[in-house]
Amino acid sequence: MTSILDLAPVIPVVVIHDAAHAVPLARALVAGGLPAIEITLRTPAALDAVRAIAAEVPEAWIGVGTVTTPAHVAASVAAGARFLVSPGATPDLHAALADSGLPYLPGVATVSEVLAAVERGLSELKFFPAEAAGGAAYLKALSGPLPDVRFCPTGGITVDSAAGYLALPNVGCVGGSWLTPADLLAAGDWDAVEGLAAKAAGLRP
Repeated sequence: MTSILDLAPVIPVVVIHDAAHAVPLARALVAGGLPAIEITLRTPAALDAVRAIAAEVPEAWIGVGTVTTPAHVAASVAAGARFLVSPGATPDLHAALADSGLPYLPGVATVSEVLAAVERGLSELKFFPAEAAGGAAYLKALSGPLPDVRFCPTGGITVDSAAGYLALPNVGCVGGSWLTPADLLAAGDWDAVEGLAAKAAGLRP
């Protein structure tokens, strides 16, 4: 199976308040060249959005983010998620993520957390919160002692800073919230969203 980190240079990190926006939003992102989409569990509409995209936009790799409990894992799987993303991971959450059978990116912010994930057999991780935790310079430093670990940094990354992350050998993609600003979603401006996605899809060096 293709790694989630290799589907596109950017995974849109989406906070969705109206599930009716889910399908046209996903179609716009896919049309712009970003098939992997992370819907965060930060609103009551999130799981309904995932269900709608899973049912109506099969070309999208729909994922669920802000997964913080085993119950979140179960609900995300039931909604049709194709991958899972967590901001961090406890032993119980790691176990639930692994048992889901889906690809997942557990969040890490320290070398010890990376090593703990590696001990579990993982080599692809979310680096969060990327900018606050040291940014591209931190990940560059990790590539020496941990050359076989790849990251999807997320948190505070912008269209202007993304290229610096993507130039690193241990970064497969970045997570970005700039692709789905609330004003465009509220206006239903899917052409503008597709344009932002197309620009992001061209970021890989």
